[in-house]
Amino acid sequence: MIQMLNVEHREHVSKHSFEDVVGAFYDATGSIEEGFGEVAKTAHSPEEFERVFKAREGSSGFMRFDVIDHGGWLATIGQRAKAVMVVLGNPLIARTMLQHDVGAGLNVPVRIFIYQHQDGKTRVAYDLPSTLMSNLKGDPVAEAASKLDAKLVALAEHISGVKADD
Repeated sequence: MIQMLNVEHREHVSKHSFEDVVGAFYDATGSIEEGFGEVAKTAHSPEEFERVFKAREGSSGFMRFDVIDHGGWLATIGQRAKAVMVVLGNPLIARTMLQHDVGAGLNVPVRIFIYQHQDGKTRVAYDLPSTLMSNLKGDPVAEAASKLDAKLVALAEHISGVKADD
């Protein structure tokens, strides 16, 4: 099966430095960078699972699953860049979609990209999760994905200090 999706890509062009935006991002997100599986296996009941992950949330409701420092590895091949791609999410949010259609698992957790563009401005970029999941059928999935959109947009606006440009 092949399906075509229309994905909404957003970028917030910040007036803040790359370092300030990344710092704000870290301040607003929790972490499970030691590994989702390692953290999840500490819970032995649904209540413990919720407690364990609720404790890992940042003020945004998100936690970092993985951080890929593109700028760091690019330096090893002689290219200068300030860029990090982060896999972030929250299994307590993901379950609101996965319980209706496990196919949502392709797009949760989500990704966000913070980078300094060639114009010197810092950008926060991401694809709206609801558009990535638009092939999934059902109002409950769409509603849950829209709530995820809102949380991701709020985080991007918070760390960048601006709304996305059209």
